[in-house]
Amino acid sequence: MAVSLREYRARIRSTESMKKITRAMELIAASRIIKAQQRAQSAAPYARELTRAVSALATYSNVDHPMTTEPEDPQRAAILIVTSDRGLAGAYSSSAIKEAERLVATLTEEGKEVRTYICGRKGQAYYKFRERPVVQSWSGFSDQPSYDAAAEVGDALIDAFMASEGDSSVDEVHVVYTRFRSMLVQEPTAVRLLPLEVVEGEERPASDEVLPLYEFEPSAEAVLDKLLPRYVQSRIFFAFLQAAASELAARQKAMKSATDNAEELIKKYTRIANQARQAGITQEISEIVGGVNALADANAASE
Repeated sequence: MAVSLREYRARIRSTESMKKITRAMELIAASRIIKAQQRAQSAAPYARELTRAVSALATYSNVDHPMTTEPEDPQRAAILIVTSDRGLAGAYSSSAIKEAERLVATLTEEGKEVRTYICGRKGQAYYKFRERPVVQSWSGFSDQPSYDAAAEVGDALIDAFMASEGDSSVDEVHVVYTRFRSMLVQEPTAVRLLPLEVVEGEERPASDEVLPLYEFEPSAEAVLDKLLPRYVQSRIFFAFLQAAASELAARQKAMKSATDNAEELIKKYTRIANQARQAGITQEISEIVGGVNALADANAASE
């Protein structure tokens, strides 16, 4: 019984150490998620104004740009999957991967060849373990993304989309990331990035309303060539910021659950250890009383 009691005490000590670690990770995630939310909110006005500029340009320029032109018969589609670099975030990465798998199945049913791009070590490990091909991958910035990283990813996707006919060219580009709704809700989302689908989000003007006039300098084509890549990079950066906030929220929630479970295990092991200790004490008392009674009986018989 004493051996069992030592085992339970060792389990209690190890669980208490684990609880300290998960509690520390929960507090770290809680402190960093505020900054991640602020970064996502601060990037929203720039993305909104850039969307308005692209909307005006696409609506009033009457220019057919390759990045806004729908292909007649799309054959290849690229998917960028945004996952985390580290674990201990619950189902954050797996949910994004499942959403990507559903998108792959949909595109495959449409007769399109899917090519995968991945951000995050978790997604890389998932595809490497299953020996699935990956065109290009990035890692090291999932919880603190920078615009330079988004620009690098955006340039790679734009190059693949703008490439002429060949093995490296694609006709569509999709992004799968986790949208931050609230501290309790993080929603895996799939959006088509290219060809551009610019949605202003406001009601279109009436037929009798005077439309604004725009002048493009030096030309609408030149403005599109400069503005559309920035727009793509901005959308990717905004997706990275949303994913970073979602990752931290998921990690905080997972670590809180782990801390609560550790507390329950400590209570359970403490109760079992106390029962084992009481059982050992009771057994020792019974043995002592039994020995005393046996000695008394032996003395009585000798007399």
